[in-house]
Amino acid sequence: MVLTHGAGSNSQSPLLMALAAAFAGLGINVLRCDLPFRQSRPHGPPQRGAAERDQDGLRAAVEAVHQEGAARVFLAGHSYGGRQASLVVAADPTLAAGLLLLSYPLHPPKRPTELRTKHFPDLRTPTLFVHGTRDGFGSTSEMEEARSQIPARNELLSAQNAGHELMSGRNRADLPPLIAKAFFEFVG
Repeated sequence: MVLTHGAGSNSQSPLLMALAAAFAGLGINVLRCDLPFRQSRPHGPPQRGAAERDQDGLRAAVEAVHQEGAARVFLAGHSYGGRQASLVVAADPTLAAGLLLLSYPLHPPKRPTELRTKHFPDLRTPTLFVHGTRDGFGSTSEMEEARSQIPARNELLSAQNAGHELMSGRNRADLPPLIAKAFFEFVG
């Protein structure tokens, strides 16, 4: 699995580290990687125009994992990283065997009309969404509606009382193994 971070984070985020450990416990090797925007600047959100370069970085990471001998590669990302992963896989469904989208940023907070779903009808890769019930980037009902645009098999795992960051002190021990198990079962 190639696993990447959101706009305000990096591959050392507690969520990514906990998820990588949970997946490793199920026998899935995980490459946590920094997107190119983060490699070029240690702090702050991606600059305008970074998305294409970040998508190229994801393609390169998947290719590197294939070169190491992986038969199937899964692509996963938190927030911005998940959005970039979904765009890459919508453009090339053969790139990954499955997609894990953590806190997909459905729309900017308090701007529900600015949906980031134009590519959803092109998603042909099985996709598991993990979304906090208190996520300001989209409600559970908005996520359900958006998922209906995706022709590929997809499911939603709701993280109760979680915000956009997903992991907190209350669910730190339980959530990562729950996500790993749900994704493992989802992709078979």
